[in-house]
Amino acid sequence: MDYRYPIGKYEPQSYSDLQKKEWLTDIESLPIRLQEALEGLSLEQLETPYRDGGWTLIQLVHHIADSHMNSYIRFKLGLTEENPTIKPYEEKEWAELADIDSVPISVSVSLIVALHHRWIETIKGLTLEQWQRTVMHPEHGKQMTLWFLLGMYAWHGKHHVAHITALRKRNNW
Repeated sequence: MDYRYPIGKYEPQSYSDLQKKEWLTDIESLPIRLQEALEGLSLEQLETPYRDGGWTLIQLVHHIADSHMNSYIRFKLGLTEENPTIKPYEEKEWAELADIDSVPISVSVSLIVALHHRWIETIKGLTLEQWQRTVMHPEHGKQMTLWFLLGMYAWHGKHHVAHITALRKRNNW
């Protein structure tokens, strides 16, 4: 198994109502799946990297909150502006900031619960035309549709939960 990509890399999919339902369910259910994956872990276990050279589980949980806050804003910008340029961020540097060690992961988990509730309410009723709205990602130099972003962030949540569950399985936690 490739510990970096336990569920494989994101593969964009064409629009379909079935795919939309699956991805929306993935976004909506991430908070519960994350809480279940973290249940019962000790501080020592949370301080364990999910792979050699990887983030600790603490960093990983805070990263999910950081990443999905950015995604929520990207969706809002994409829905309210014409092809806005989104702001990239240095996720590796964010994972080293002081709040990562000083703020309990329960704060980020609570944030993810609230954020995903708002996010789903914002996007669950979008039309096909709205899913085709775009944002410009300056690092990649390309437009991305909201549909592409939905799939990417549905994958992102499952990807990081799989990091946690794979580590638990390997270590018999």
